[in-house]
Parts: sequence; structure tokens; C-alpha cells
Amino acid sequence: MTSAHELIAEIGVTMAALPTAGHLVSWAKFAPIDKNSAGTKKGSSTGKGNPWPAVTLGEIVAGRTYTFLGARYRRLVRRRGKKRAIVALGNSILTIIWHLLSDPEAHYQDLGADFHESKINRRRRERDLVRQLERLTGKRVILDQSNEQPAA
Repeated sequence: MTSAHELIAEIGVTMAALPTAGHLVSWAKFAPIDKNSAGTKKGSSTGKGNPWPAVTLGEIVAGRTYTFLGARYRRLVRRRGKKRAIVALGNSILTIIWHLLSDPEAHYQDLGADFHESKINRRRRERDLVRQLERLTGKRVILDQSNEQPAA
């Protein structure tokens, strides 16, 4: 609850000055900037902004919760690292906040921690795991279609 109070104190309750969620995200410096020139990557950052929303959003990042955002954080940490996952989740949280504050009729509904798992195609997942196992072992892997359980 304290984090919500801190964010409201920094952002305000009216979104009249910020016409889109992207404006709020950019104001809080949670929109990554990609600096490329002639195919050469010059680094990327979000820039320097107000440190208070950044600290609060860093605390909010829900890696320890069993919600959609917590599951998303854990997925991003595995692929991108902690700092980039915090920026991505901060971006998502600010987008949610903008929608809730700009539309009084809007309500947040959590999609659940297993949202991503429910969207994965079972056959595609099996195929990917077989390929990974084949790369690791250097052997061909064949799945047995029988429903028998191996003896323990």
C-alpha cells in the first residue's frame, strides 16, 4: 500500500497531462532507448529521470508473488537479467497504472501465474525439449507413446 501512495504522490491522480501510457512510461524513464547508427550499437539505457518512481517500481516488481507480473518477471530474469526485467516490469506496471487512472470504469484483473504456461502448445514444447536433449547428449531421442509408468 505504501508503494501505491508513493506512486500516486509522484504521478498524480489525473492523466490529463499524459495523453497515452507511453507518455507516462517515458516520463518515468522506463522506456528503453536503443541507440544505433549505421548498424553499430552504441548502448541502450532508459536515461536519467526522477529516482523516486524508479525506486518504488523496483520495490514493486513482483518476483516473489504468484501473479501474472511475478511470473513474467521470473521469465524475463532467466532470459534478459535482473535489471532489464525490472525495466520491463516497471514499464508494464506504469501502463496498468495509466489505464486505471485515465478510465474510472477500468478494473485490473490478474491473468494468473500460469498464463504463459497455458498458452504453450504441448506438441511444440515436447519437440523443443527433445531437440534440447539431443543437442546435450548427441544421441537421437525417440518418445514412447505408451501410457505405462516405469517401475520404481
